[in-house]
Amino acid sequence: MPTEVILPKVDMDMATGQISRWFAEEGAQVKKGDVLFEIETDKAAMEIDAPASGVLRDVTGKEGVDIPVGAPVAWIYADGEAYGTKQDAAPVSPLATKHDVLSTAGSEAPPFALPGISPTRGEIGQSPSGARATPLARRLAREAGLTLSAISGTGPHGRVVKADIDAAIAKGGAREAPAVAPEAPAASAPAVKAMPDDQVLKLFEQGSYELVPHDNMRKTIARRLVEAKTTIPHFYLTLDCELDALLSLRTQLNAAAPVKKTDKGEAPAYKLSVNDMVIKAMAMALKAVPDANASWTESAMVKHKHADVGVAVSIPGGLITPIIRHADEKTLSVISNEMKDLASRARSRKLKPEEYQGGTTAVSNLGMFGIKDFAAVINPPHATILAVGAGEERAVVKNDEIKIATVMSVTLSTDHRAVDGALGAELLVAFKTLIENPMGMLV
Repeated sequence: MPTEVILPKVDMDMATGQISRWFAEEGAQVKKGDVLFEIETDKAAMEIDAPASGVLRDVTGKEGVDIPVGAPVAWIYADGEAYGTKQDAAPVSPLATKHDVLSTAGSEAPPFALPGISPTRGEIGQSPSGARATPLARRLAREAGLTLSAISGTGPHGRVVKADIDAAIAKGGAREAPAVAPEAPAASAPAVKAMPDDQVLKLFEQGSYELVPHDNMRKTIARRLVEAKTTIPHFYLTLDCELDALLSLRTQLNAAAPVKKTDKGEAPAYKLSVNDMVIKAMAMALKAVPDANASWTESAMVKHKHADVGVAVSIPGGLITPIIRHADEKTLSVISNEMKDLASRARSRKLKPEEYQGGTTAVSNLGMFGIKDFAAVINPPHATILAVGAGEERAVVKNDEIKIATVMSVTLSTDHRAVDGALGAELLVAFKTLIENPMGMLV
C-alpha cells in the first residue's frame, strides 16, 4: 500500500492549514526525510518531511487553500509498487466555510466500514433524531427550532452543515414539534453576538471603504482575545519604577561587552536593551513570589517550577509571543541574544511551535512607541502579563525635595482566580525592587 501524506497538526490551536509551497512535483522521486512541502499556519511556516521513500503521486493538497488537519494531501508509492492501489478519501471542498471545517475536522465518517463493525453515532456525527449533522449545524438548528431530519445535507456523506441550516432558515424551514423537548443548553454564560457584517456595512456610505479579508492569524488572535476577556476575571495593578540605576548599569555592561568576529566583521558579543532587563526582572520576581508563578485549571492550580517568559512581538498581520525558557536562570547577555533571534524568526514566521506555546507569564512593551501606560490582555494559560510603558523624565519628591528621575509605569494584569490582589501586589513590588536595584540581577 502507498504511504499517505497528511497535513499534520503543528499547533495546538490548529484546525486547518495551508500549503504555501511544494518542494516536489507530481511523479518526483523523494526520499524519507526530504523536505516535501511547507505549511503556513496562523503563527508560523514549517517545513514538513516526506514520511517514506518512493514516487510522489496524487498530489491533492493545493497551495493557498485551507486544508483540515489530518486530510491527505498526497501519496508516496514505493519503487515498483502498482499505481492506483490506494484507498481514495472523500475530497474536501476548498469552498467549505471555516465554520464547517472546524466542526467536521477529526470527526468525518470513515470512507469505508470495517466488516462486522457499525460506526457509532458519534463517529458519523449523527444527531439524536437520526440526521447526520456537524456539531455547529446541530447547535444552529436547535437555536432556530428546526427539525434536522427534515433538512437535506449537502456536506460529506450527506451530512447537514451550516450552509444547509442557513438555507432552511431563509426558506422558513420546518420547526420542531412542540412535543419534542429541546436539548438542554450547556451551562455557560450567554454568548454575546456581534453585529452581522451586512448591518455594519449599512452604517457607511457605499464606496467609502474597502474590505480586507481576515487571514488565519487575525482570526485566531480575535478568537483568543474574546475567550481571554470573557472567561478570565482580569485584575489590574499599576506602579512606577525609577530607571536611572538600571540605565547606568546597562550602559556599563554594553561598554564592557567583548568583541566577536562575524560574517560582517567584528561586533559586540551582546547589546542589552531595557526590555532584556525587564524580562530578567519579571522572571526573578516570579521565583521570589512562587505562588504567583501559576496557571489556573478547573481541577487544580498549576504551580510552575521555572519562570518561562513570553514576549509579545509585533509581526505583519498580528502578533506572536515567543518564550524565553528558564529566564530566571539565564544571564542578561543570553536573554538578549536569544530574544533577538526569536524576534527575527517570529517576523519571518519561522518559529517552531515549542518556541511560542506555553510559558508561565508574558511581557508586552509599548514604551518604544512613547506609550506611558496600558493594560494588556492575559494570554492563556498564563495567569499574569506585564504591560511596560515608556521611560520618561518626571518630577519626583526625594527627601522633601523635587528631583528629576527617569520613571517607567508598568501594569500587571492578573487572572484573579490564580493571582489575587495581595499576591499580585507582592509580585509587582518584587519586580520594582529588581528594576530599581538592578545589581540584584547579576548575582
